[in-house]
Amino acid sequence: MTDRKAHWETIHATKGDEVSWYQPASTESARLIRACGLAPGASVLDVGAGASVLVDELLDLGHRPTLLEIAEPAFVRVRERLGGRASAVQFVIGDITEVELPAAAYDLWHDRAVFHFLAEPEQRRAYVKALQQALKPGGFVVLAGFAPDGPEKCSGLPVCRYDAQGFAAQLGGGFELLESSRELHLTPFGTTQAFQYTRFRRL
Repeated sequence: MTDRKAHWETIHATKGDEVSWYQPASTESARLIRACGLAPGASVLDVGAGASVLVDELLDLGHRPTLLEIAEPAFVRVRERLGGRASAVQFVIGDITEVELPAAAYDLWHDRAVFHFLAEPEQRRAYVKALQQALKPGGFVVLAGFAPDGPEKCSGLPVCRYDAQGFAAQLGGGFELLESSRELHLTPFGTTQAFQYTRFRRL
């Protein structure tokens, strides 16, 4: 994990919000999360949370967010932004392919732009194993990454691109695809990136 951790810590420490995936509002992620109809107090894990404002929106909905991130500098900025509200958030530093997550702890698993960085099959298997361990039966997954016509690289690293069926194949038969959507994400640099969003329910 050391090389990946150093890479992402450098990105977050030096670029701030000037990263291609930055969004001033998590519009499509938030829409898909609301579509799950979670009750207030639901436990939501945001994988690769970075300095995303999604946590602000989860708190506004009355949910209990856990943020998982490999790069600690991102959390410094989140805590500064949230102020006193940060006490309602659980912060976890770790690599999703290696971290030990509690069993059946989360009602919803959210990931925008982590899974597509897992270039090796064993990394993807470890990710799905962690998902199966941590998500409650009947829980939801909101998973997004570069679409087949999206970029081939990001932050100097190769990515794997997926359509909705590709994400479904990676998760396996224990998950039902409920809906999918595409987004043309406008980067801070004025370019666009094609994202594929999916929403699943664990069977």
